[in-house]
Amino acid sequence: MPPIARRNLFHDKIRLAVTLTGITFAVVLMVVELGLFIGFSTTTTGLIDHSNADLWVASEHVPYIEQGGIFGERKLYQARATPGVASAEKYIVRFGSWKKPDGGLESVQVVGFNVDQPMGAPWNVVTGKVEDLKTPDAAFLDDLYKDKLGVKQLGQLVEINGHRVRVVGFTHGIHSFTTSPYIFMTFKNAQQVANLKEPDTVFILIKAAPGVDVQQLRASLQARLRDVDVLTTKRFSAMTRGYWMFTTGAGVAVLLAAALGLVVGVVVVTQTIYATTIDHLREYGTLKAMGAPNRYIYRVILEQAAIAAVLGYVLGMMVSLLVVRGASGGGASIVLNLPSAIGMFFLTAFMCLTAAIVSIQKVLTIDPAMVFKN
Repeated sequence: MPPIARRNLFHDKIRLAVTLTGITFAVVLMVVELGLFIGFSTTTTGLIDHSNADLWVASEHVPYIEQGGIFGERKLYQARATPGVASAEKYIVRFGSWKKPDGGLESVQVVGFNVDQPMGAPWNVVTGKVEDLKTPDAAFLDDLYKDKLGVKQLGQLVEINGHRVRVVGFTHGIHSFTTSPYIFMTFKNAQQVANLKEPDTVFILIKAAPGVDVQQLRASLQARLRDVDVLTTKRFSAMTRGYWMFTTGAGVAVLLAAALGLVVGVVVVTQTIYATTIDHLREYGTLKAMGAPNRYIYRVILEQAAIAAVLGYVLGMMVSLLVVRGASGGGASIVLNLPSAIGMFFLTAFMCLTAAIVSIQKVLTIDPAMVFKN
């Protein structure tokens, strides 16, 4: 590629800094807004997606996981007796009131599961072991919410709905979209803390036997169990995500913010690259006056845009990683995964090259005689 493009780009350090700043800002803005959108959608369904269950038995017409109704455990034995079911376990997700050491109250979500089975257990455990929950009144919570709940150390005693609870372990990164932290306990302890009658449950998690078609098993369970819905994990996750995304104003706001971030990013990058090209019209006029063909000038402009895109993208991703890391210690969940990073690179390159192509139309109208004018 023509070396003049690199010389042209790096000759004016101030213009280069302005160009890279504009692209970096656009990349960070798009990464943050898109990351918030992805984080929003994944946070709303975290319990479902990490449940390790194939099917969920829930109360009829349940809109999302936090609104599960109560039903008797008779359904549990009916589910276990259904051919093709490898295991079926009761599961609780209920809101509760956490009493802080200073007397303040915080809303939490009590999650109860069978510790001896892998379904419904907490993930990303950083302190303690899941088996520690078998001790009386034991509970896990996420370390992101330690300050919010006034927890200082392992073994600390707290109260939920007036019941004594002891913190025996921490997870990391299990965000709660409702801002009510998840408190993981054994099913029996959660049942007591949530003030449910002993035979009652909120969900039944089901694991299909190896080789069993999940859809066929769902149909069999739906025919056998009355007054409940049997949902695949994928379907229940989509329902919960769809509820928060499109039924509530919160999801629409995040979606609009992500779209606005992309639009602003496109405008910033396009304007920055276009302005950079226009600032060098006299140089391109000089090339034309020297007999350089249009094809050569095109290559100069496109290479200049490509270099700016790569440098701006690298700087933008470095800043974005710092922002994502900083947000991980707070309540916001900004997700930056490999597909997003790759997609952002191609989007940045596309925007820069598109802006360069638009500016080429301006270069085509240059009168080579302009270089001889004062």
